[in-house]
Amino acid sequence: MSHEDARTAGPRAKRFRLTVGMLVGGLFVVAVAIAGRYYLLDESASADQPGRSLLHPTAARTRPADPSRTATAAPPSPSSPQPSPASAPASTQQGKIVASVNGDEITRNDLANECLRHYGAEVLESLVNKYLIQQECQRQNISVSQAEVSAEIKRMAERFSLPVEHWLEMLEQERGINPKQYASDIIWPMLALRKLAGPRLEVTQQELLEYFDAQYGEAVKAGMIVCEDRKTAEEVRAAAAADPDQFGALAKEKSVDGPSASLNGVIQPIRKHSGPPEIEQVAFQMRDGDVSPVIPVGGQYVILKREGIQPAVRVAFEQVKMGMLEALRDRKMRGVAGEIFRQLQDQAEIQNVWNDPAKRAQMPGIAAVVNGNKITLRELAEVCIERHGQEVLEGTINRRLLEQACRKQNITITDADLDREIARAASQALPLKPDGLPDVEKWLALVTRQQNISNEVYRSDAVWPSVALEKLVGDQVEVTDDDLRRGYEANYGPRVRCLAIVLDDLRRAQRVWDMARSNPTKEYFGDLAAQYSTDPSGKALRGEVPPIQQHGGQPILEKEAFSLQPGALSSIVQVGTDRYVILLCEGRTDPVHVDFATVRDEI
Repeated sequence: MSHEDARTAGPRAKRFRLTVGMLVGGLFVVAVAIAGRYYLLDESASADQPGRSLLHPTAARTRPADPSRTATAAPPSPSSPQPSPASAPASTQQGKIVASVNGDEITRNDLANECLRHYGAEVLESLVNKYLIQQECQRQNISVSQAEVSAEIKRMAERFSLPVEHWLEMLEQERGINPKQYASDIIWPMLALRKLAGPRLEVTQQELLEYFDAQYGEAVKAGMIVCEDRKTAEEVRAAAAADPDQFGALAKEKSVDGPSASLNGVIQPIRKHSGPPEIEQVAFQMRDGDVSPVIPVGGQYVILKREGIQPAVRVAFEQVKMGMLEALRDRKMRGVAGEIFRQLQDQAEIQNVWNDPAKRAQMPGIAAVVNGNKITLRELAEVCIERHGQEVLEGTINRRLLEQACRKQNITITDADLDREIARAASQALPLKPDGLPDVEKWLALVTRQQNISNEVYRSDAVWPSVALEKLVGDQVEVTDDDLRRGYEANYGPRVRCLAIVLDDLRRAQRVWDMARSNPTKEYFGDLAAQYSTDPSGKALRGEVPPIQQHGGQPILEKEAFSLQPGALSSIVQVGTDRYVILLCEGRTDPVHVDFATVRDEI
């Protein structure tokens, strides 16, 4: 598995799991003993100490009968200092064996260090934010009861037409979120923020009417050309007005808006209250076939050609009112939550020790200090293990297997090997620098930003396994001409740009597909993805996914994607057991124009 897959792979520890298993399985018999998941995650229950409630208001750490039992509005209290799992002598608990790989033991302390290395910074940020919410709730005398948390969990389950037990099971199986974490780290903060937001989340009747018009009202089908300066725009507009049939060709040649230019100017239908009012006003006043005057918008200049009207969706206002209310509140909540956090952070005194090597040396065993209260490294490590321990353990086991296989064959991997592999990846993914060398700096900045990881984690978790596998496999892999052709098409051919909704139930997928069919717009499809998708990243990004390539390992999905025209909705595509995907096509990327012979060796 090439380390370029790190750009689109899921959790970090899973990047090379499948390939490692296939390779090492043929090298020697694997004897791996893994402690049970709940043993791994709940082992710290016996080690709770007084005052350890800064981030865990309830002492009990076992799985509760009521999944919201651990969610409480009680404000945090200072933590007792704990030894750093990375530096202190191993305690009885930290020395426990969580896995053994052919006799090579992995202790809980090893796991804690790996979890901190991979997830320490982001987990600490979430813990600090949760603490700030708790403190502000205490200051304003706001409480979130266990009954409110349970009711919200029930409401979320009903939203997906699932019993609560099945909803919680799905979260744990599909996303690795146990019921306790879901209640205390997701639902409780969400409810607390709603209460802190107060009237800022109220939706007016006017907002509802405008949203209804935007989602279900008539829309203008049009083409668009965007220019950087007025002079060019006027010249292009004159050419389009003289020969409207050439509008698409002009858009492809002259427009600076890449996505629409690649589609000969075709854009999603223009809806009211959904974009720049200057464009909406002109679009709805034009006649079919007209070319608009130049429209100044945000420092650029837009020309439209109206193709026709897409009729309104026939749906009763009251029938969709509650769904619209939820969507508008969620939309407001995204902005308001950011404002609340910025305000709380500005008012708080926060020392992030974990991200500052100098402070780490001065304050050993401390991860952060929030308004005088300490978050210890031990406490941060325990939360990291609770959230990511199983995933990181699997990645650590795979790394040990690779290391053992390399030792058996006397294979060594140097920093120079890693540097060469990174340079190779940079040369494939990015244009060369003027001096003809790979743009390694830009590539590292890109891949670490996209995956939200450090250079160290990228080198150790993506590049090192790629180099190790290449050396272990050696000349054992035979590459045919057909393999090379497919590799060329996959890496340099066109890809389908689309939005995607992933679901785990066919009946729900059918309902969502029917809703998308009634209003196949990017905005509405994004709303559906945010509300219904079971894929965490797709849900957070409102259906945005990387462009789908040919020969990428999902032939059924690829066949459907490449059959779609821009703006078309796919059928429901089953891509696995209880896994269904709906696509909304936005167009295709341009192929990379490179001679096959030039890149044959790289492929």
